[in-house]
Amino acid sequence: MTEESGPGMKVILMDKETTSIVSMVYSQSEILQKEVYLFERIDTQMKWDNLKHMKCIVFIRPTSENIALLSRELKYPKYGVYFIYFSNVISKADVKTLAECDEQETVREVQEVFADYLAVDRHLLSFNIIGALHGRSWNQNHLQRCAQGLLALLLSLKKRAVVRFEASSEPCKRLAERVRDLLRREAALIDNNIPFNGDIPTLQLLIIDRRDDPVTPLLNQWTYQAMVHELLTINNNRVSLANIQDVPKDFKEVVLSSEQDEFYAKNLYLNFGEIGQTIKSLMEEFQRKAKSHQKVESIADMKNFVESYPLFKKMSGTVTKHVTVVGELSNLVGSRKLLDVSELEQEIACQSDHGKHLHRLKRLLENPAIKHQDAAKLVMLYGLRYEKHTNNDVPALIELLKSRGAPDELVKAVPQLLEYGGAHARQSDLFGLQDAAKITKSLFKGLNGVENIYTQHTPLLKDTLEDLIKGRLRENLYPTLGGDDYSRRPQDIVVFIVGGTTYEESLCVHQINQNYPGVRVVLGGTAVHNSTSFLEEVKSAMQGVHRTHTRHIRNV
Repeated sequence: MTEESGPGMKVILMDKETTSIVSMVYSQSEILQKEVYLFERIDTQMKWDNLKHMKCIVFIRPTSENIALLSRELKYPKYGVYFIYFSNVISKADVKTLAECDEQETVREVQEVFADYLAVDRHLLSFNIIGALHGRSWNQNHLQRCAQGLLALLLSLKKRAVVRFEASSEPCKRLAERVRDLLRREAALIDNNIPFNGDIPTLQLLIIDRRDDPVTPLLNQWTYQAMVHELLTINNNRVSLANIQDVPKDFKEVVLSSEQDEFYAKNLYLNFGEIGQTIKSLMEEFQRKAKSHQKVESIADMKNFVESYPLFKKMSGTVTKHVTVVGELSNLVGSRKLLDVSELEQEIACQSDHGKHLHRLKRLLENPAIKHQDAAKLVMLYGLRYEKHTNNDVPALIELLKSRGAPDELVKAVPQLLEYGGAHARQSDLFGLQDAAKITKSLFKGLNGVENIYTQHTPLLKDTLEDLIKGRLRENLYPTLGGDDYSRRPQDIVVFIVGGTTYEESLCVHQINQNYPGVRVVLGGTAVHNSTSFLEEVKSAMQGVHRTHTRHIRNV
């Protein structure tokens, strides 16, 4: 966009969503290098005088509100010329409307740039929607937003798509049908967009339901990126550290982006123990460089220092940022007794031992150092694992939550979650109790030595993707839209989770991309959850919905 508008001073005019889309992949300093000196929002523009000397790059979503705002802008143009880019397909009628408003002929270009999603990472995208569903029905605006975003994704990847969905999930079916309708409507555009070289590339879009695996978003995490999101929250690549005592003024909010931070890109999948060692090495290297800069005795030394100063300053910022973040993670792990909490979480998620788990859970609930939210999540995990157990003790555990003073909202969240993602709502055998293959796999795992107790859990998504890659994903459980039996082994896969994905699943996709050469998986979700936002998702979905499967849990 910035190159096609040529040299000269530029302003970028965006909407709320495209501002986030751009900020996820470019830093402000990178955009400034492209001669962009002003960032404006189309819905809240400043009252500037005479800016006819500036070129305006418009990058907005093609919504009816944006078309109305842009029409008004073109009727009374503030800038010299306009280069208009839409993040998705725009109708001919809207283009005609804009043309009629461009009375002063300031528009030089109108183009579609298919970037209607937040690129969180190389293989991860999101739409930042929390509360996509009510019960098992879509909020219609969210359904439309996800379908349009997935269309833009397929157009940007330049691939034909075969759409598959989770058979037992009505929301997945609805989204699959909406995407198929958009693909049919834009068939000519898709054909023009695909570079033809004999073999038409086909991608499998698999749409699955978060309810099938409500365990993954509840667990504490121990890899750097996932841990930061769980304990501090990553919001559009930004982390707020404003509540931390003695944090340096420039680090009240920090950016964690693998595109802009080399240290983060290299270490985001390391576990907590390894990240401590890596930070230590980074600090030692920085101290060595700082010492070598202390001796500025000659003109040559000064010249060296000046030349390396920007790099030195950048390294100093990287060190301070990551030391601050890791230091705070370490404090939270200690103060919230997260090693004890996580050990029990992992055991409940991965092993079946009712008596032992119930005893340990009751003891942890009596410990005042355990945060209410961590206590409630343990009760939820217990409820999911032992839902059908004859000695299930969820009502007593809820009473224990109440007696320790847990907020009403957290107490209510327990039956809400069981109603949302209990056995009745799941297509898969989440805990693998009847799955012989899984039992065999865990026996072999045991022979190879015990894995890290804090990272025993693997998301259900891993098995689903491996079955898909090997051509073993059952057509009756994950039908292809249109009814064709599509059993070819796919090389390009987009898996989209209705109800949100997690950084643990992003790590799983990263590992699959490494372990299966020639296969490329992209993961998407309505949002990227930590446990807090996931419980908001559950609460929103269950708001006003009648409890039919958890009526036995009274007094909540």
